[in-house]
Amino acid sequence: MMATTHAFVGLALASAYAVLAGEYATVAAVAALAGGIFPDLDLVAEHRKTLHFPEYYAVLAVVAVAVAAVAVGPATVAAAAFLVSAAVHAASDALGGGLEARPWLAESDRGVFLHTQGRWARPRRLVRYDGAPEDLVVGVAFALPGLVVFDGWIRRVALAGVAVSVVYVLVRKRLPVLEERYLQ
Repeated sequence: MMATTHAFVGLALASAYAVLAGEYATVAAVAALAGGIFPDLDLVAEHRKTLHFPEYYAVLAVVAVAVAAVAVGPATVAAAAFLVSAAVHAASDALGGGLEARPWLAESDRGVFLHTQGRWARPRRLVRYDGAPEDLVVGVAFALPGLVVFDGWIRRVALAGVAVSVVYVLVRKRLPVLEERYLQ
């Protein structure tokens, strides 16, 4: 899935927090957006392995949420939001396509690396590939709670993310050709 889709999932989670206990809603939103994007920073290394830790993020997220529930504050809420969002991102990458340059061909059996098992989880392809039309639908659906709950610059960031997502979906299938032509 697109990095923006993952960020929007985090923002939706932060939106739920904002509605239920919103004292640190802005902190939660920023941390959740960052946590949703963070695992994809491994694009420059071994993607979906270097910074994707579905099992470890999940354990850390449970601990962080427990700590934030007992000691509510900006740092604990931020840590919980970041880690929950990163955990959901890392785990949900197995629901998408594989790692190949042209994932719509469905030739890869690598979804996300499971560090505790030392193996790759296969891609489930519920979202066929990052930038597929259904990826945009999922992303916009998860952006909606943030667009409703937040205003100001967080809403503008979400709207900008939707615009970036639309452009990416429109050009996604052309990217491998451009990469071959100009970067190799």
